[in-house]
Amino acid sequence: MSVPPILWQPTQAAIAGANLTRFARAAIRRWKLKLNTYPDFYRWSVDHPEQFWVSVWDSLGAIGERGERALVDGHRMPGAKWFPDARLNFAENLLKRRDAGDALVFWDETGLRRRVSWRELHRLVSRAQGAMRQAGIRPGDRVAAFIPNMPETCVLALAAISLGAVWSSCSPDFGTSGVLDRFGQIEPKLLFCADGYLYNGKRHDCLDRVREISEQLPSLERTVVVAHLSDAPDVSAIPRGVRFADWLAPHAPRAVTYERLPFAHPLYILFTSGTTGVPKCIVHCAGGALLQGHKMYRLHFDAKPRDRFFYYTTCNWVMWNLMFAGLGADAGVMLYDGSPFARDATILWDFAEAERFTHFGTSAKYIDAIAKRGLRPRATHRIDALRMIISTGSPLVPESFDYVYRDVKQNLCLSSISGGTDLLAGFADANPILPVYRGELQCRSLGMDVQIFDEQGRPQINQPGELVCTRPFPSVPLGFWNDPGDRKFHAAYFEGYPGVWTHGDWAMLTERGTMYVYGRSDATLNPGGVRIGTAEIYRQVERIDAVEESVVIGQQWQGDVRVILFVRLRAGLVLTAELQDRIRQSVRENTTPRHVPAKIIQVADIPRTKNNKVVELAVKAVVHGWPVKNTDALSNPEALELYRELPELAAASIAASSSA
Repeated sequence: MSVPPILWQPTQAAIAGANLTRFARAAIRRWKLKLNTYPDFYRWSVDHPEQFWVSVWDSLGAIGERGERALVDGHRMPGAKWFPDARLNFAENLLKRRDAGDALVFWDETGLRRRVSWRELHRLVSRAQGAMRQAGIRPGDRVAAFIPNMPETCVLALAAISLGAVWSSCSPDFGTSGVLDRFGQIEPKLLFCADGYLYNGKRHDCLDRVREISEQLPSLERTVVVAHLSDAPDVSAIPRGVRFADWLAPHAPRAVTYERLPFAHPLYILFTSGTTGVPKCIVHCAGGALLQGHKMYRLHFDAKPRDRFFYYTTCNWVMWNLMFAGLGADAGVMLYDGSPFARDATILWDFAEAERFTHFGTSAKYIDAIAKRGLRPRATHRIDALRMIISTGSPLVPESFDYVYRDVKQNLCLSSISGGTDLLAGFADANPILPVYRGELQCRSLGMDVQIFDEQGRPQINQPGELVCTRPFPSVPLGFWNDPGDRKFHAAYFEGYPGVWTHGDWAMLTERGTMYVYGRSDATLNPGGVRIGTAEIYRQVERIDAVEESVVIGQQWQGDVRVILFVRLRAGLVLTAELQDRIRQSVRENTTPRHVPAKIIQVADIPRTKNNKVVELAVKAVVHGWPVKNTDALSNPEALELYRELPELAAASIAASSSA
């Protein structure tokens, strides 16, 4: 395959000053290594995991007792035990600074709301810790939050984690049943929430839902309401409800104390999207989160003390947990709650300019959306401090790379990364010392033995296949909550290739070590028995200016599968025969005839999760007349009705239903 053009490469001075370069030189000296390229260093990191992860702990300054043993039963996955003698506390590693610099800066759609210094953050965490201790919170207790991305969320998470409690959160745009599907499984002792949130210029009250949730969680001993929309929310109808300010009032600031617990002590419970059933509860450990966070921020993101790190996220997405970990790199964390398209879609760039972001994290969909709106931040905003843009959530298409370097900023590292909720880390990561090739993910993440398997489980280069990780890594989940015998956990990741993590992504690794991710392999199309990644079609369709966004599925048809494409067009446009021909021509000329949609149908909306991911499987289920088990996981579940019993697909839908 041809090599795409290089769009950016670091200067020699930038390479010499990168954290990754210093770390590599220290490891080379310590372990007497004979290597001098990133591919060689990457290979050492996966071939000698004990040496690599000990270096991460020591060189990057993890706080805690490491112990002598780094890895026991390293041949087992799952089942490997990392740092079995270690004692640590995740919060202690995030609260090292005590100065007057910004730890948190919070904006919403109205602009700046609040700054929290490191000193103030420590004081607030100490007070919240005192209140939690008085409430009887002990190691292993679950503490849950139904809350916006605001400073109090970070404060409460740090306080809970400092005591060894297990933190779990979801965003306040969930309905009652969506929250209960999640928190009902893990039985939290404390629930934190806000009285409401602001989105797209509208105020959304949460108190009725908070009351319903509190009534239906028998494990709850207290519900604490943070004032957000009003100064003194009315909590009288909420069982065991109390205002946050009143809950804190008896507790004066004092030194924060930390429960140092084993490496494998539970830290977070995160949830799968839940679009095909009740969400699975993924349990992550403190040690894995700490080491992966150190590696990601210090080495892959090249975060320096007093950098300004931003990621557009809600508390429902793993990117909130990863953004939160930026405190461990002594970086200021920039928080935003609201629509990213406020102020004619300039709000995030206003924030970036005013607060001098060094890192801007977002989704591929956001980049595509502002490109189609014609935004040119390089012409409208001063973003000279910005060194890296990080994109995830879905594959970043080559045209989005072009847009960023043309209309956002030329001199920065644009990193499309891939990993996720399942591993609390990346498989493909940013890299400040490597070039950016158009349309490619820069590299495999250090310490992660990522390969691409064919159907027989053989590694391959320059051919698409299953993304797998063949060796243990510290953030392999502890399992799923309430999963006897780990049956669901094994089925989710280890059934396809025993002893190998199968991630469920369809991807390709190049001979240069760069990667392509084409989409979820369980949504891969299979017309005529040929596997096609949906991202290959999206890339061609969404480059057409008339198309705002699209969703593609495989539909059972006459004993085979045919490709069905749904498009949402720009306002006022209609899907004409000419536009359909343009779409098909673009797909045919740039992929293969098998990629060309058999049907193209215009729709008014496309269903997404609350993390803004298009839900191909839910659309496919509706088209075939199959049940969608958990629509509350969607931000716009009403959109699914647009796909039900479509005349264009009716005959196939009946046939498919009878064979399902």
